[in-house]
Amino acid sequence: MTSFTILLGGDLVRTPLLERQVAGTRVIAADAGMAHAATLGLVPELWVGDFDSVPAHLPPALAAVPRQTFPAEKDKTDGELAIGTALERGATALVLAGAFGGARADHAFLHLALALRLAEAGTEIVLSSGAQEGIPLLPGKPRAFDYADGTLFSILGFSDLSGLSVEGAKWPLDEVEIAFGSSLTLSNEVKGGLRVTLGGGRAMLVAHPHPQSEG
Repeated sequence: MTSFTILLGGDLVRTPLLERQVAGTRVIAADAGMAHAATLGLVPELWVGDFDSVPAHLPPALAAVPRQTFPAEKDKTDGELAIGTALERGATALVLAGAFGGARADHAFLHLALALRLAEAGTEIVLSSGAQEGIPLLPGKPRAFDYADGTLFSILGFSDLSGLSVEGAKWPLDEVEIAFGSSLTLSNEVKGGLRVTLGGGRAMLVAHPHPQSEG
């Protein structure tokens, strides 16, 4: 497995869990995402973008990172270009650090949707801000999570969902149908070992890791 961390321009805080996720990965920064390199103690192998939002006062080691420059008027975001470059370099697993929040809600939505598409194509992927993380759910592939009891989580549906089961939660579900846009799967809590099974549709689990999960 070849793992890459993509530094994106959203919110990010350094946590022990995120440190473990990025440890030993190759790193590519997308434009303003370079600001997170110092936070995480990383030096990317490449910096991708149109460089219209370059962080000020970069340490010399980060300012010297090789750049791949694109025009401002392009048909892909800096983040998508950085992800594409990682895939070209053999990435089979991705950590999208800084994928949530930030000034651009449209970019954050793209990161969620793109992550689902990549997961469906076989790429292992996690999105993280440190404070929260997203993991795509694939139909027919039950998924267990090692979050501590009390961890808040939601399941975001990007379509109608069928056969959704949630075990080890305060509010369990047993092969339910969820209409697109329903809030039924928001704001649940881990209770006894979370396991999620999706029969059909497109969905992502978004969790706010409890401090006990960080250890």
